Amino acid sequence: MNYDILIIGSGPGGYVAAIRSAQLGMKTGVIEKAELGGVCLNWGCIPTKSLLKSAQVYEYLKHAYDYGINCAGEVKPDFPKIIERSRTIASNMSKGIQYLFKKNKIDYIPGFGWIRNNHTVEVENNGIFREYSAKHIVVATGARSKELPNLKIDGTKVIGYRDALTLTKLPETMLVVGSGAIGAELAYFYNAMGTKVTLIELLPDVVPLEDEEISRQLARSLKKAGIEILLESTVEQVDTSAEKCKAFIKGEKGDEIREAEIILSAVGVTPNIENIGLEDLRIEIENAKIKTDEFYRTNIPGINAIGDIVHGPALAHVASAQGIICVEKIAGKNPEPLDYENIPSCVYTNPEIASVGMTEKTAKEKGYELIIGKFPFIASGKANTTGERDGFVKLLFDAKTWKLLGAHLIGANVTEMISGLVVARKLGITAKGLSSSIHPHPTISEAVMEAAAAAMGEAIHL
Repeated sequence: MNYDILIIGSGPGGYVAAIRSAQLGMKTGVIEKAELGGVCLNWGCIPTKSLLKSAQVYEYLKHAYDYGINCAGEVKPDFPKIIERSRTIASNMSKGIQYLFKKNKIDYIPGFGWIRNNHTVEVENNGIFREYSAKHIVVATGARSKELPNLKIDGTKVIGYRDALTLTKLPETMLVVGSGAIGAELAYFYNAMGTKVTLIELLPDVVPLEDEEISRQLARSLKKAGIEILLESTVEQVDTSAEKCKAFIKGEKGDEIREAEIILSAVGVTPNIENIGLEDLRIEIENAKIKTDEFYRTNIPGINAIGDIVHGPALAHVASAQGIICVEKIAGKNPEPLDYENIPSCVYTNPEIASVGMTEKTAKEKGYELIIGKFPFIASGKANTTGERDGFVKLLFDAKTWKLLGAHLIGANVTEMISGLVVARKLGITAKGLSSSIHPHPTISEAVMEAAAAAMGEAIHL
């Protein structure tokens, strides 16, 4: 065998699995057809956060006078420079993966890989084919933009998220179809840059996977920022023959036609599982994803799968955790299976969203009697000093045990606060445990302590 472990894909699942594999003393190779770091590092998590930071800085400058600072002259964005900055950051991070591979003696194998059997992968690179063998193969091929039959992506007028990160000029108008994390974040970015944005969502709420109160608060904030939102609406057809796109929309108010320079399709992702040899080996597929056990082993011995191609949230940190569990099990360790009930989710709009555990609706459907504690940022000293008072912390406790069932936050920097609540939930912390844990003053995080106290009727600043 050439390798102990051969990994197909170098995204946050693949490269993390490779590094952990090497740490455990296994000879490891990684096959990658594009850039090291995968979609997340090159076309997702990292470059989008760079764009969103530029949008935040621009908004600060536009409102500098609110903070007592007089910026003489017009402040305007240099859109190509903003895009260039995001691409440079992504490129530098990809080079960082190269460094980590060299440091851990991981072989990087460029090219497209096909699984020939449970121990062999054939790789094509620039017309040259080579075979590599391994005791274990880990498939980590990720996902791509989902394409609807009535919303075909052409890369020019109807674009996916990758195209949205590299536009050469700022569009005057844009329709964003889908208000999940990708759609909501890009809608916020382009609106902040000056594009007239309309956000179209099939379901009754934006960011529909979040707690309903959180969704409603984000909708209010986005509308206040100037984004038009069409809920319970679908794009039935698109005409791109003219200079502007025409979208034929069916919604609450009936049928209507909207025009825009660009239509961004952000309706989800599709797993990359076609044409890599899975069908020939009869690897079991369930609901368009590879079926695995709790340690990410498929029904074919020696073949494992992690990340967006297996069941679970399509999130970078989930893929990384799965990769570590997968290779530790291969190495004979005894890893703890992933607790899918305790995975944090973040949306980097303004205000940000962060959540973990059950929503109020889910908890009630499961039969829990709830005690809910909420604390609005308008009552936070730190939020008032920063001028970012939109949002609140909402904590859900089991009325019988007082243990934390879910945490839902919307506001400035809440994505940096959620990790503590993930740990609290994992350890079974109660409302009393949270409220009696001293939080520093003045901080945004005090709202967590106050929300826990509010659940017990003991909030000081409400």
